[in-house]
Amino acid sequence: MSPVSTKASTTVDARASVTSPVSPSFPHPTVPGASNAPDAPGVPGGADSRMSPGGPGFRRMSFALFLAGVATFALLYSTQALLPLISGDLGVSAGDASWTVAAATGGLAVFVLPMSALSERYGRRTVMTASLAVAVTVGLLVPFAPSLGALVALRALQGAALAGVPASATAYLAEEVRPKALVTAIGLFVAGNSVGGMSGRVITGWVAQEWGWRVAVGVIGVLAVACAVAFRLLLPAPKHFRPGSLRPRILLGTVRNHLANPLLRRLYAIGALFMTVFGGVYTVIGYRLAEAPFSLPQGIVGSIFLVYLVGTVAASAAGRLVGRLGRRGALYAAGGTTAAGLLLSLAGSLPLILLGLVLITGGFFAGHAVASSAVGRTATQGRAQASALYQSAYYVGSSVGSTVGALAFHSGGWAGTVGVGLAAVAGVVTITVLGTRAARVERRGLAPA
Repeated sequence: MSPVSTKASTTVDARASVTSPVSPSFPHPTVPGASNAPDAPGVPGGADSRMSPGGPGFRRMSFALFLAGVATFALLYSTQALLPLISGDLGVSAGDASWTVAAATGGLAVFVLPMSALSERYGRRTVMTASLAVAVTVGLLVPFAPSLGALVALRALQGAALAGVPASATAYLAEEVRPKALVTAIGLFVAGNSVGGMSGRVITGWVAQEWGWRVAVGVIGVLAVACAVAFRLLLPAPKHFRPGSLRPRILLGTVRNHLANPLLRRLYAIGALFMTVFGGVYTVIGYRLAEAPFSLPQGIVGSIFLVYLVGTVAASAAGRLVGRLGRRGALYAAGGTTAAGLLLSLAGSLPLILLGLVLITGGFFAGHAVASSAVGRTATQGRAQASALYQSAYYVGSSVGSTVGALAFHSGGWAGTVGVGLAAVAGVVTITVLGTRAARVERRGLAPA
C-alpha cells in the first residue's frame, strides 16, 4: 500500500513511463519464481493466467478484499468517533483517550513486518484469515474493558492482529493481478478501507448516542465477524504464490535492500505524512464539533464520517488520475487538495468545515492509493516486506498524527491541528519535488550520447 533491484529494461511501455511517481520507468511486477516474460510459462497457449477486470474471479477477489478492508478499518478506528464519550465515561483527557486509536495503529505498525514474513512462508490468504479471526475475537472483548489501561492494551493487541491484512493483501494483488490492472485493484481495496472507516464511525456514533460507547464498539465487532467470514468464503485460492523462507538473515537482507532504495524511502515517507494529516484531523474533529459553538450530538458527529464516501471514490479513481497526470502529478494534486481542505476547515461555518473535510479526505485517499500502488507495482522480490514497510510507515504516521494532533488541539485549538497537517503536506510536496529531480537526472543519464 519497491524496487530493490528492479532489473528494468531501459525500454518500457508508454503507460509504465507515464505512471511512475519518482522515476521515468517502472518494470512490471514479477511473480516470484516465474518468468518475467509477457506470456506465463506453464499456461495453455502461453496466456497470462493472472486476473484482470472482466476476467474470471476478478470481481469475487475484489469484493473479498473490499470486505477485508471494511473489517480492518472499522475495527482499527472503532473508538475514534467515540473519543469524547470515552473521555467523559473514563474521566480522561482528549490526549489520553486518543491512545485508544494510537495503540491500535501503533500495534499494526510494529507487527506488519513480522506478519508479512509469515505471509511469505504460509501464504497471503492464510495469514489474512488468521489475522481477521484474532482481530474480530478481540473486538468482541473490547466493550468489556474495565479501564483506560485495559482498553488501550486490547486495542494494541487488535492492531497487532490486523497487521497481517494490509501487507498480505497488497502482495496477493501484486502476484495474482495483471500489472496494468494493479492500480485499479489496489484502489478497490483502499476503497474498502474508506467504507470500513466511514461505516465504523457512523454506526458507532448513532449507537453510542442511544446505548453508550461500549455497545457501539460491540456492534462493530459483530459487523467485522460477518465481513471476515464472507472474505474467507469469497477470496480465490492463490495460483502464483511461491513460499519463501522465514530465516531472519534473509528477511533482514530483504528489508535492508528495500530501505536502501531512495525511491522506496520516498514512497514510505509520503504514506506516513499523508496519514499524519488524516489521523490528526479525524481524531480531533469529534471534539471540535461536540464543543461550542457547534455542540452537535454524538449521532451527528458520527455522521460527519460519511465524508469517507469521497475517499471511496477518490481511491477507486486513482488509476485514472495517474493515467492523466502521471504518478508525480497525481501526488502533487493529492497534496494540494489536502492542503486546501485544511485551510478551508479553519472557517467558523459548519458547511465550510464539511467542504474542507471533503477535500482532505479526497486528497488523502488519492495520495495513499497512488503511493501504495507504486510500491506494489515495482517490487520484484520480497513483495510482502516492501508492502509491510509502507504499511508500517503509514500507521506510524497515523499514530503520530492522532497523538500530536490531539496535543496540538489541546494547546492551540483546531488551528494547532491544522498547523500539524499543513507541515505534513509540505513534507509530501518536498519529497515529490526531490523525486521529480531524481527522475530528470535519471533520464539524462539514459539519454544516448
